[in-house]
Amino acid sequence: MTSTTTGTTSAALDALELALSGELVRPGHAEFEEARRVWNGMIDLRPAAIARCASTADVTETVLVAARTGLPLAVRGGGHNVAGFGTVDGGIVVDLSPLNGVVVDPATRRARVGGGATLRDLDAATQAHGLVVPAGVVSETGVAGLTLSGGLGWLRRKWGLTCDNLVGAELVTAAGEILRVDAETDPELLWGLRGGGGNFGVVTELEFEAHPLGPEVFFAFTLFPLEHARGVLAEHERIVLAAGDDVSTIAVLGHVPPLDDFPAEIHEAPFVAVLGVYAGPAGEGELALQPLRELAEPLADLSGRMPFVDVQQVYDPDYPAGHRYYWKSANLPALPAVAVDVLVEQVRRAPSKHSTIDVWLNGGAIAGVAEGATAFSGRGGRYVVNPEANWEDPADDAANVAWARHVLAALEEHASGGAYLNFPGFLEEGQALVRASHGANYERLARLKARLDPGNLFRRNANVEPAGAARPGS
Repeated sequence: MTSTTTGTTSAALDALELALSGELVRPGHAEFEEARRVWNGMIDLRPAAIARCASTADVTETVLVAARTGLPLAVRGGGHNVAGFGTVDGGIVVDLSPLNGVVVDPATRRARVGGGATLRDLDAATQAHGLVVPAGVVSETGVAGLTLSGGLGWLRRKWGLTCDNLVGAELVTAAGEILRVDAETDPELLWGLRGGGGNFGVVTELEFEAHPLGPEVFFAFTLFPLEHARGVLAEHERIVLAAGDDVSTIAVLGHVPPLDDFPAEIHEAPFVAVLGVYAGPAGEGELALQPLRELAEPLADLSGRMPFVDVQQVYDPDYPAGHRYYWKSANLPALPAVAVDVLVEQVRRAPSKHSTIDVWLNGGAIAGVAEGATAFSGRGGRYVVNPEANWEDPADDAANVAWARHVLAALEEHASGGAYLNFPGFLEEGQALVRASHGANYERLARLKARLDPGNLFRRNANVEPAGAARPGS
């Protein structure tokens, strides 16, 4: 930057600080070091300013300053995105955390959710009325980011992805316009928000359809020795598909953590586990999930009745803020025995005992939505497999990142292309992965992007390039 440009930018940020009803945090501010951190400790970026937006008007002011100055813009809801999209070096962060309110109308079963709300906020508000919005599996996850790229969770086979339950939204466009979106006002934009990522604006509020469930559900959580993985995963698929859409599971391959929840003699033992929720009364769930607890002689069985809000927090201790994370994913049409053998071999090779390979058996309500009815693509695929490299020491970065990439390389012949874009790694594949993941929906998304953000201001995401945009080298 020239000194003139630097001065102009500084003046623009000074003016923004005065305009905000929230707070602008800049380098030198007592809270800057804490404010710039995101959940993934691998992400170490220094924004020029972090706008803690207390209103939609604050978001508008911040977006317009970024557009005028040319500073790169990032949008942070929960800050839990594994790729670190919620921050940016030398740019402006729209921090939505003050906008974390949730208002539930039990009569209409609708929930209005602020753009900075987390799953913990959402679950607490909806469960007070015996309702749920299908969401993710870690309570500190931001609702908005999860939703915009899909939303896999414990209830997905019963009620679909989080984005499938999105019925309306408020967002601020690159031009600073505030739009209220639903199926009547702008059905094309609502289509794009259901899986098209953060490409179209800053989503300051989401409106969801909610469903009756809880407060208590039955949760299956059984660990088996890893050598039984072939049988466990094959029989797990058969049981879940026979049980119907009320059952949603995650199968996990990893090493038993050295926690008091598990007997000391099995700490760090390799395992294959099946975790699952029954989307109905706990008594029915106990009967429906019992076969998943008997797939082999268990290492440990932590299954039982529990409040749904507790189920939503079961994974929280495994993902503390500040640890280092690199997650990728692949879509598989099936999980043959030879692919299971790959998973077993790879989990044994993991350089960190914190790392896992998660296996999401989908179908059900996800596949019940027509391909192309929402921006989320790949609904017919049966499995999402995601290696999660989780570790603590920066000296181990290269080995753990390489491991996660190698898992997917070893699965490539079994994969159908694309990825679940909430688990994108650092998007080193760039447009190739984004295009493959959106499939036939990509060009439609690119046209919508050109309408709402022709200059690609919102590019700190799994980016869809505006239709007609010049490409590098053209």
